[in-house]
Amino acid sequence: MVKKYLRDNCDYTFDTLKENMPKALAHVKLETIRRWEHRMVRWMDAYREGMETKDAQLQVRQFSSTTYSSHRRIPQGVARAFDQ
Repeated sequence: MVKKYLRDNCDYTFDTLKENMPKALAHVKLETIRRWEHRMVRWMDAYREGMETKDAQLQVRQFSSTTYSSHRRIPQGVARAFDQ
């Protein structure tokens, strides 16, 4: 969103960029900023622990939303809940 706003309202000078940046950031929801901040903290923690890029990526993915291996299959935990 920020990039698009800046590109649409740009004359390719640094002064205009400085002027438009607060306006562009005002269009971003606070919730979105917080989510990205939490994600970046996880990346920084992984790199501080000395992990390589692929290992850090796997660690960050552990915190992401639930992913299912197939769109045609119900996860076992959900299926058990319906069986009870």
